Amino acid sequence: MRTRPLYDVVAVLARLGVGIVFMAHGWQKIEAGVTATGRSFDALGVPVPTVAAVYSAFVELLGGAALIVGLGLPLTGALLFIDMAGAFVFVHADRGLFMVDGKSVQNGYELVLALAMVSLLFAAGGGGRLTLDQWVVAKRLHRPGPGDEDEEDAAKFVESLRQAELKPAKKPRRSPKPPAIPAPDASEKPDKPADDPDDVLVAGRRKPSQRRRASTTQPSKPPADDTDTPS
Repeated sequence: MRTRPLYDVVAVLARLGVGIVFMAHGWQKIEAGVTATGRSFDALGVPVPTVAAVYSAFVELLGGAALIVGLGLPLTGALLFIDMAGAFVFVHADRGLFMVDGKSVQNGYELVLALAMVSLLFAAGGGGRLTLDQWVVAKRLHRPGPGDEDEEDAAKFVESLRQAELKPAKKPRRSPKPPAIPAPDASEKPDKPADDPDDVLVAGRRKPSQRRRASTTQPSKPPADDTDTPS
């Protein structure tokens, strides 16, 4: 089972090998001259040979370098795939698979086919993470742009609102209870002020106070008469 770091290292090696092959072929065409390369393409039956010579020379040289450093891999891989597809269709398709069969040079399409498929793989995102593209993208993400600060503040504000909605409502604080008044002792009777009948007001004219006679079990004696009764 492959791991991601191992795949990234293998992808770097694959880009390095394929890039060197493309750069070698591109430099060969430039060294021979674009005009001479165009005449060779014309002899092989390639349409618009001069344009095809310029395209293949610079795409192979610059595209190979871009593969090595991992720059613009989707576009680079697509351009190299188109270059190899044209070479397959117009030059190598009718010459068999092998480049060399025995002692005769067949100039088959085995190399062109392999390079085309690998270029297509790189165009589809198979170049791994150890590329210049990934470094540029990561650096751009870490560097805030002119409007990124406002967007970040807005995102923080929205997140704070969401957090406030998710938090439960705080319970109102209870007011402190007043100190309890001690209940009066039942054994202690409050002193009642003596009612003064004279101080009681009655609507209208003040009535004279009436005092209750103390009830006695013995009948009251008539007062003694100071005068002697006649015998």
